[in-house]
Amino acid sequence: MYRILYCLKDQHDWKLVFLAAAVCILSSVVAVLTIERAQSTSGAQRMHWVLTAGAAGGFGIWATHFIAMLAYNSGVATGYDLRLTVLSLFCAMGITAGGVEVGISRSFRYSSLVGGAVLGAGIASMHYLGMMALDLPGRVLWAPDLVTLSILLGIAFGAIAMWAISHATQHRWAARLSPLLLVLAIVSHHFTAMGAVTVQPDPARTASGLMLSPGSMSLTITMAAIAVLTLCAFAVISGRKLDLMRDESNRRFRILLEGLEDTAIFLLDPQGRVTDWNAGSGRNNGYPVEDITGRIYADVCAVDADFPVRYREALKQAELEGRAELEGPARRADGKLFWGQTLLRALRDGEGKLLGFANITHEITERKAAEDAVKTSARNLDAALSNMPMGLCLFDRNERLILANRRFIEFYNLDENLVQPGVSFRTLLVAILSQRDDTVLDDSVIEAFHARHRELIALPSGGTFVSDYFPGRVMSISHRPMADGGWVSTFEDITERRASEARIQHLARHDALTGLPNRTHFNDAFEIELARAAQNGEYLGMVAFDIAQFKEINDRLGHEAGDEVLKKLATRLVDHAHVDGRLVARFGGDEFNSMRRFKRLEDLREAVQKLYDCTCEPIRIGDEDIVLTINMGVSIYPQDGQTREALLNNADLSMQRAKTITGRSLCYYDAAMDEAARERNAIAKDLKRALKDEEFRLFYQVQQSVVSGEITGYEALIRWKHPVRGFVSPMDFISVAEESGAIVEIGAWVLRTACREAAGWGNDLKIAVNLSPVQLNDASLIETVRQVLVETCLSPSRLELEITESTIIGDKIHALHQLRQIKAMGVTIAIDDFGTGYASLDTLNSFPFDKIKIDRSFLMEADKSAQARAIVRAILALGKSLEIPVLAEGVETEAQLGLLREEGCEEAQGYLLGRPVEFIGAVKAA
Repeated sequence: MYRILYCLKDQHDWKLVFLAAAVCILSSVVAVLTIERAQSTSGAQRMHWVLTAGAAGGFGIWATHFIAMLAYNSGVATGYDLRLTVLSLFCAMGITAGGVEVGISRSFRYSSLVGGAVLGAGIASMHYLGMMALDLPGRVLWAPDLVTLSILLGIAFGAIAMWAISHATQHRWAARLSPLLLVLAIVSHHFTAMGAVTVQPDPARTASGLMLSPGSMSLTITMAAIAVLTLCAFAVISGRKLDLMRDESNRRFRILLEGLEDTAIFLLDPQGRVTDWNAGSGRNNGYPVEDITGRIYADVCAVDADFPVRYREALKQAELEGRAELEGPARRADGKLFWGQTLLRALRDGEGKLLGFANITHEITERKAAEDAVKTSARNLDAALSNMPMGLCLFDRNERLILANRRFIEFYNLDENLVQPGVSFRTLLVAILSQRDDTVLDDSVIEAFHARHRELIALPSGGTFVSDYFPGRVMSISHRPMADGGWVSTFEDITERRASEARIQHLARHDALTGLPNRTHFNDAFEIELARAAQNGEYLGMVAFDIAQFKEINDRLGHEAGDEVLKKLATRLVDHAHVDGRLVARFGGDEFNSMRRFKRLEDLREAVQKLYDCTCEPIRIGDEDIVLTINMGVSIYPQDGQTREALLNNADLSMQRAKTITGRSLCYYDAAMDEAARERNAIAKDLKRALKDEEFRLFYQVQQSVVSGEITGYEALIRWKHPVRGFVSPMDFISVAEESGAIVEIGAWVLRTACREAAGWGNDLKIAVNLSPVQLNDASLIETVRQVLVETCLSPSRLELEITESTIIGDKIHALHQLRQIKAMGVTIAIDDFGTGYASLDTLNSFPFDKIKIDRSFLMEADKSAQARAIVRAILALGKSLEIPVLAEGVETEAQLGLLREEGCEEAQGYLLGRPVEFIGAVKAA
């Protein structure tokens, strides 16, 4: 110990010793910092810091030693072997780096102590190698005990220093003492080793090494050491700042990860097990750390057995290729399903060793649903385009195809390889035109077709044209422009539609049963022929005819036989028309019309006769030959009319007259003979609107008791106030109404109006209403009577319906059945105009009438004719014997009334008792 102190006190320059101590302290602090930095890293980065620590520590140890050696005064001139000096520097740096690597490796239990011992051995190796570099005129003698002690001190303090450095994170005191322990390792070794040195001068030796000035050299080495150590310290400080920045970035990144709503990012080990499960992943998936750490993610959240298999395959792919992606359904901890998109990235160290994987799972449930919806829409659109009956093409503004459906390709038998996106409209047009074999294509033809299409495309709303370019097929081609300059083209095969339209047009102008022209076709053709006849000064014959016994054929043989008759007759008429050159049409039912122009009237009459003879030939139906009875009427332009309506009407009038003339079924128009029929037709036409226009009026004629003169009731009499003709007599329009069927509706109005009027009288007087034979045969009569009584609240006993004997004669059984149903309601039935019909006594015997009305003709003749008076007495006597009241009509004189009173007639009516009036009123009725 004395030798050490002596050496330190008497053989060293204290200024340089303090300089060496400062360098030692600085280098120890920097070395500890670099060792701690190396300890916190791994891989290549760790090796970098190990080498840096070796450089800082080794250079500091060497600088401390060299400056201290410069401070040593051996008593002789001293030089240095440059090679050994440099070798000692590298020895210090290398062994220090090795000791640091061993000390921080933690590869075995006492690695820190062993590493520190290596570091101490490095100090000793550097020192003694540096001592060997001394070149002086003398010999260096060593004290073995101090040499050994110096080595042990360096190793001991080095081991303790390395242990303190490796445990600095666990013990704060260790972090503070570690630089001091490293200083002790260096200083204790150096000065103990220097105390072991004795220099024995030897004149025989000379100093041939590098001679250095202690002051200047120590300053130079100090500056170099400071520079190196400063550089290392700056690297450490920069590294720590980078670590702080990285930690802050990681902290923010972790906050970001934990804040993600639909993404889970976590780490896996090389086997795919979860190692780092952050709070964000737990929130997104619902699994706590303890439930998922150490397990394979796909096994925990799998919905089916397929997902874990695909996940493991993706891990293998990521290991080989660096990354892998997969999608699939996954289950959260609460059981809810979501669709996840997972990215797996392989994590490797600097040497390429697999450290594990980063798992990034992004929830794409909504996006997946949207994509599925888009795919479904696209699939539906594709199905719609493929199955739509029309061909469809979409072109861009440059006339390039964007899409086309299969129907378009099929329509024109095009090559699918041709009809691809990008093909030009002109190319497709050429391909379509080429499908027709008999067409020679040149530029002019192609350009004409192209220009025709472009004209339609250029219109604001596009356009459509119909093409019959291909024989036997008609196409409707439409172009509709779009806002971006492109357009949509549709192609529709309308061949069947055109054929259907032609058939419909034919049916619209022809009779469906016979195939003959119908009324519309005939009228259009007639106008043309009429104009030609007027222009050429020709005659135009109009023929109207029907089958007299057609109803009988239907009733006897059935409607199918009747249709067969019409078809065979039509065939015969068509054959005749081909020869004769006339037009024949069916207007409906069994009504036919024909027309033709003639130069001579004689030729017209001859042609009409041939037509008539043609229609009368027998027609074979089944096993029966039917000889048709034809009613035919003819009108001739210009003498019988100047217009189509007039000629048609006059031919029809002639046909109607032919029906009434026995033995004559062909009649030409005769103005004088057909005028009455025209008048009746005009009345029938006016009757159709008379009821709607309220042109009918009801008048009431009083009925009184012959003995007392008391009013017993009123008879309702209809009057027609025509807007042009004025009042029209019932004798002029009732029969027309019966023929046309209008009497049913008119009679119902009379019954309802009369009952409503009588219901307002406030007494029990009867109201008598006449019934037409047509009304009595109408199936709705009973319901009409019942409904009227209910509506008007008139007592059935006050209603009296009058019928004539001829009303019953047509269908007696049906008529009597109708009358019994009416009588069952409480309505009384009177037989009117008794004595003028047929089988009067049989009529009285067939039905229990409530009243007999004597026809006015007998009473009018009673003043002059004894026979007439006898008939009146007989009817009155018949009524008394049958106990049926009798009412006499047409009483106009006192003598007639006196006769009725003498003969015991109960009631009478006539002008003598009161003329028909339109309004009765309650007071007057009483």
